[in-house]
Amino acid sequence: MASSSQARLSVGALTAMVVGSMVGAGIFNLPGRFGTATGPFGAIIAWAIAGTGMYMLARVFQALAEKRPDIDNGVFAYAKAGFGDYMGFLSAFGYWLGSCLGNVFYWVLIGSTLGGFFPEWFGEGSTAIAIIVSLIGIWLFHFMILRGVEQATFINTIVTIAKIVPILVAILAFIFFFNYAQFSENFFGGVGMPEKTLVQQVRDTMLITVFVFLGIEGASVYSRFAKKRSDVGTATILGFVGVTGLMVAITLLPFATMPRATMAGVSNPSLAGVLEVVVGHWGAVFIKIGVLISVLGAYLAWSLICAEVLSAAAKSRDMPKLFAAMNSNKVPANALWLTNIVVSLFVISTYFSRDAFNFMLDMTSVTALLPYLLVAGYGVLVARRGEGYETTPRERTRDLIFAWIAVIYTIVMFLAAGLEKVLLLAVLFVPGTAILYFWARREQNARLFTPTELIIFGVTLVAGLAGAFGLLTGAITV
Repeated sequence: MASSSQARLSVGALTAMVVGSMVGAGIFNLPGRFGTATGPFGAIIAWAIAGTGMYMLARVFQALAEKRPDIDNGVFAYAKAGFGDYMGFLSAFGYWLGSCLGNVFYWVLIGSTLGGFFPEWFGEGSTAIAIIVSLIGIWLFHFMILRGVEQATFINTIVTIAKIVPILVAILAFIFFFNYAQFSENFFGGVGMPEKTLVQQVRDTMLITVFVFLGIEGASVYSRFAKKRSDVGTATILGFVGVTGLMVAITLLPFATMPRATMAGVSNPSLAGVLEVVVGHWGAVFIKIGVLISVLGAYLAWSLICAEVLSAAAKSRDMPKLFAAMNSNKVPANALWLTNIVVSLFVISTYFSRDAFNFMLDMTSVTALLPYLLVAGYGVLVARRGEGYETTPRERTRDLIFAWIAVIYTIVMFLAAGLEKVLLLAVLFVPGTAILYFWARREQNARLFTPTELIIFGVTLVAGLAGAFGLLTGAITV
């Protein structure tokens, strides 16, 4: 969507892209999710692990932006450059699919938030009425975006305020009502909660930490619009540091205001429920209104990212060329149509889910892990080969260490997700390969797989069949 005459993004605009992508739905649900999983001690360990891992990943994005400035749309382009066409496709498809699932989660959160006002209609966000409202919203946004991004940009300023102000108000309230005795009681787990080992407690927080860090690559997605390539890395680090501070505060401070069992039992969005306990009903209403505006804005941003990723993958011939087409308003219309059809189907499927809210959150996190793992792996390859380090050889060992830590972190996150969710991810990858990848390869008259890629597809196919069998037999539930 770029042109030579198009305005370029400054480091400030790119940082706003990262912050806007990261501060969405997840941060409003941290108190309840952490309260269910662990106490402050486990939360501190969880954030230390997640923060370190994601910081290393941010440094990989920064290094690759500087050392491989020839590669745009880095999230999947790095995977293709390092590991071949099929892994590039899986990275692009996984990132796009994860963005779609994230958009589904946004609508479930909107429904559950409205459920706080109209419980008999919206419930936890997956009732028939909630689904109908979500579908109407999806397609209203769809046709607004088709008319051109400029038609919707006025929302961004409102959304930024709606995201930050409620969070800052909540943090100030939690600081004002901070109770050291309560914090101490909750520190190692609190009372009235099931006994779990510290390892189990930390593991139960891992997917939510991945979810709230999604968007760290926001500047990389739009790297070709940057005024300077170095601004991409700078924006990634600035956005990461600022948002991490907000998330840690929103997680830890509520432990000083109420028993952990109370915190774990509040309804979604849990930040609203916790603030209501602290300051009264007005706090919940204030947060919920902020959530609705914030999530709608985040949905707009991620709809654009979904279409941009699918369109960019089509332009690089990793997806069928149909999805590279632009309409008269310079919007990748076909990519947007496929995105919103898929989002609509997943929204309908939430009606049959036991816990649509947390299931969509966890699956969004899992789908992001493969693209992140491949980016980290490519960071290892670039540093080992010394590509781009001709004038800065001293940085090579440092970047290699950062990349290896990022690789280990993403692998640990896969293990924390559990076998069931990995199999469900394979269930989605198999038809994606059979339809989109095969289609793209036929268009190019290119062979489907190298011998190594054929093995990877075989493993994916077996895992997908196992996941489908588990769903049919009830061994895997959603």
